[in-house]
Amino acid sequence: MGPRAALVPVGPALSPHRLARYSRQLSLPGFDEDSQRRLAAARVLVIGAGGLGSATIPYLASAGVGTIGVIDTDVVELSNLHRQTAHGMADIGRSKLDSISDTVKAIDPEIRIERHAEHVDSRNILQILDGYDLLLDGSDNFPTRYLANDAAAIAGKPLVWGAILRYHGQVSVSWADHGPTYRDLFPSPPAPGTVPSCADGGVLPSVCAVIGAIMCSESIKLITGIGEPLLGTVTTYDALTGKFRDLAYGRSDGTAPITELIDYDAFCGIAIPQDADADVAAEADAGHPDIVDAAELARMLDQGDALQLVDIREPFERAIAVIEPSDFIPFGSLGGRLGDIRRDVPVVLYCHHGVRSDAALRMLRQAGFGNVRHLAGGIDAYSLTAARELARY
Repeated sequence: MGPRAALVPVGPALSPHRLARYSRQLSLPGFDEDSQRRLAAARVLVIGAGGLGSATIPYLASAGVGTIGVIDTDVVELSNLHRQTAHGMADIGRSKLDSISDTVKAIDPEIRIERHAEHVDSRNILQILDGYDLLLDGSDNFPTRYLANDAAAIAGKPLVWGAILRYHGQVSVSWADHGPTYRDLFPSPPAPGTVPSCADGGVLPSVCAVIGAIMCSESIKLITGIGEPLLGTVTTYDALTGKFRDLAYGRSDGTAPITELIDYDAFCGIAIPQDADADVAAEADAGHPDIVDAAELARMLDQGDALQLVDIREPFERAIAVIEPSDFIPFGSLGGRLGDIRRDVPVVLYCHHGVRSDAALRMLRQAGFGNVRHLAGGIDAYSLTAARELARY
C-alpha cells in the first residue's frame, strides 16, 4: 500500500477568483480547498517538453500546480506536431521551453514556469531537482530514465515516469523511501539498438495523451494525498485493444541501494547521449570500421566512387527525403532480397538515425557480407552536414 500522507503542505489561502476557477475540481469527493492549496504550493519538475511533456505540463497547470520546472534543449520541428500538441505550426523552429511556456501562460498566467535549457546529467540533476517536491520523467531514452530514478532516490523525492512506443505505453511511481523504484522493475537496460526510438518505431499520438494524463493524475494524488499512487504497480496501455493491465512489482533483493550517480551512457552501453544532435553522433562514430559518416559519404558520391547505397527505410520516409542515387530495400524485406545486395563494390546502408541500418548491417554480416557499412546518424545527420536542402522529419 502506497503512502497516504500529502506530499506538499497546505499553502496560503486562495482568492475567490482562484476558487471559482477550480470549482469543478473542488466539488470532487475527497478533494477540498486544502487540496487545492497544496497544488498551488507545489513545485513540480518535468524532464522533457515533447510528447509526454505536452500531455502533462498543460494539465498540471490547469489543475493548479503553482510552479512547474521544465528541462528541455530541443526546438519544435514539423514531425513533433502530430503528438506534441502543446506546440503549433507557429512554434516550428522555436525552443520547446518558449513554446510550452506560452501554452501554460495561455491556460493560466498565474502559474509559474521555470525553464532549464540544459542537458540533464549526473553533474547537474541534483542541483536542479533541489527545491522541487516531485519529479516527472517524460524522456525518451534509457540513460535519462535511470538518471531520473537514481536522482529522485538520492533526493528522497517521488518520481512519476512514463514511457511510450508505437501503440503501447506504461507508467508508474518510484519512491525509494516508500517502495520499489524503476531499478527494481528494470535492473538492467536493454542492449543498445534493441528498442527503437519513437522516431524509428513510431508512436500513436493518443498513447502520449493517455500516459501523460495518468502521469498528471499520479502527480495530483501524491501532492494532495488523495487516492492510491501507482507505487509498486506499473500500468500498461495497449491502444490496439484499448485495454490496460496492472503489473505489481516489489523491491528486489538484488538491487543495491542507490547512493551515487554514475555515467548513465556507459551504464546503458552507449558512447554518447541518445538525445545528442545527429551530426554530433555521426562525428563521434567517425572512423569506426562499420561506419561511414556524412562527410565521407558525400565525398564518395561527389567523386562517383563505385558504391551501392541502400535505403532501408519505409516508403513514406523515402517520399519525404532521399539520398540519391540509392537503391530502396525496406528493412522488413531485406532478408528476402539478399540477392539485390552487391558483393563486388562497397555497400552503405542508411535509415533515419542509424539504428535500423546498424541492425541491418549485423544481419548482412551474418549472411556473409564483408563489404557493408552503414551511415552514422542516418539521413538526419546527412541533412544537417552534407545536404541541408533535404527535409528533416
